[in-house]
Amino acid sequence: MPDIQFLPLPDVQRPLLEKFYRAHRSPMRARGEAQMWVARRSEVIGGMCLTPVAGGHWLTGLFVAPTERGRGVAAGLIAAALTSVEGNVWLFCEPELSGFYQRLGFVETLQLPQELASRLERYRQTKRLVSLAHLTRQ
Repeated sequence: MPDIQFLPLPDVQRPLLEKFYRAHRSPMRARGEAQMWVARRSEVIGGMCLTPVAGGHWLTGLFVAPTERGRGVAAGLIAAALTSVEGNVWLFCEPELSGFYQRLGFVETLQLPQELASRLERYRQTKRLVSLAHLTRQ
């Protein structure tokens, strides 16, 4: 993985991440107020967003190009992004993906900022999701 760079994406380059998502027919989107991160070689091979919320950030939009999966791209991207933010980082995922996140230090939690708790409640009306957090040591 030494040839892969994990970088925050300047807001002016937001269309680059959107183009990556569309090229792979991913439903992911770069949220307006989010800090965007990419994994790239000569081109973008992965992306994710960290949106500020009370007490930390909400991780969304994690997507790695299918040809790059299983090579540690997602783990590297998350690790790089986590070093740049303060506070807890929360995410929602399908139950079968929780093991991946737990290996990266996330734990299942029901303790969410109100804005995420209400969003999770809405999402659970149509999807099976668990909430996980990467907790700041205090």
